[in-house]
Amino acid sequence: MLRAVLISCVLFSLYLSSYAQSCAKYNFASNQLFSSCNDLPRLNSFLHWNYDSSSKTVRMAYRHTGVTASKWVAWAINPKSQGMVGAQALIAFQKSDGTMRAYTAPITTYQTQLQEGDLSFPVSELSAVYSKNEIIIFATLKLENLSSTVNQVWQDGPLSGDAPATHPTSGPNVQSVGTLNLLSGESGTTAGASNSKTKKRNIHGVLNAVSWGILMPIGALFARYLRVFPSADPAWFYLHATCQTSAYIIGVAGWATGLQLGSQSPGVQYTSHRTIGIVLFCLGTLQVFTLLLRPKKDHKYRVYWNIYHHSVGYAVIVLSIINIFKGFDILNPENKWERAYIGILVVLGIFAATLEAYTWYVVVKRKKSAASQKMANGANGTNGYNGYGARV
Repeated sequence: MLRAVLISCVLFSLYLSSYAQSCAKYNFASNQLFSSCNDLPRLNSFLHWNYDSSSKTVRMAYRHTGVTASKWVAWAINPKSQGMVGAQALIAFQKSDGTMRAYTAPITTYQTQLQEGDLSFPVSELSAVYSKNEIIIFATLKLENLSSTVNQVWQDGPLSGDAPATHPTSGPNVQSVGTLNLLSGESGTTAGASNSKTKKRNIHGVLNAVSWGILMPIGALFARYLRVFPSADPAWFYLHATCQTSAYIIGVAGWATGLQLGSQSPGVQYTSHRTIGIVLFCLGTLQVFTLLLRPKKDHKYRVYWNIYHHSVGYAVIVLSIINIFKGFDILNPENKWERAYIGILVVLGIFAATLEAYTWYVVVKRKKSAASQKMANGANGTNGYNGYGARV
């Protein structure tokens, strides 16, 4: 009997939960009626709308439940592509004085601060309310240049004072994208495409960090310091060449991944990051081929080759590190990854400082040894002369 009562209570609670979470059963306090609605699959969100196909006008209400007064919410249409960049967003949150703020914000970059601005289509009757841990955004959209099927994005995040802060970059917050047919009410998810793009971005970042940001400096350490040890000659050159060539090959793979991301993100440009990447690709190509054209030690042009090779090599390392930190700003990963890379640079710097000190110690010691040997030869006589210049 108790088991039957327990099962009945569980089923009844599930029924009430599904009833409460269904957009079709929701009644607005303002007695507004919407002919269509959709239960969005992420972030406890729901969309209600009326669509006039003749005038291409949408009267909509976006509901975001389970939020506190310290959060902002957003719903957007992306006219150009799927995902965040290019989205035309409606933003709402409760200010510190208790009033609601609702405004429009075009999103042009992943580092957006959700600044207020005009959208690519007209918006009117924009307002928002907050009650019982739920924010509702009301608006009328004039979608003259869009089809009845649109790409939609919805989001939430913390507030910093009276301004939106960065939303989480994992879990449901990167899966809250989809398509919506305003006529039929059918919706689809583009989480797979979004996850694929995120995966490519991560691969691009890892490949470039490992190649340009780690292997390149290690190769320079081999070339700079292993030659001090006579037993390491010519092994240091092969280690240096292997590191540099491997870094170049892996870097080209990362560069190709970046090109794919660019083709999949029309309108998204990171000019300085891209420019430095192109310069690194060109200089890296020159460095690899000049290894094949290295003159012999006694060649008269060897000194010029050394100047060129060292200058370009150090320039590549500096530009690589700068570009990797620009990549961190673009990808905006968890802080632990940037800290880990900084830790690797610190370790390499400590090794370089230690080896530099040891190198100078060896150089000074060799100079003293050569000078004392020269003085000894001068005192004992060389080439048939004694120390006083007379022939023996």
